[in-house]
Amino acid sequence: MSDTKATVKVTQVGSPIGRKPGQRETLIGLGLNKMNRTRELEDTPAVRGMIRKVAHLIKVG
Repeated sequence: MSDTKATVKVTQVGSPIGRKPGQRETLIGLGLNKMNRTRELEDTPAVRGMIRKVAHLIKVG
């Protein structure tokens, strides 16, 4: 058996300038703080909630 965990790839496509502080903090929590930066994150309910909060600023692929 393998220990492969599901992952989700997120890329920041929108700027946090002028957004609410919570949205900026969520991007930082996802490891995104510059445009076009991509992170591969573990697919957990917590990460899914963070993605939902800033869905208009990121692209999920």
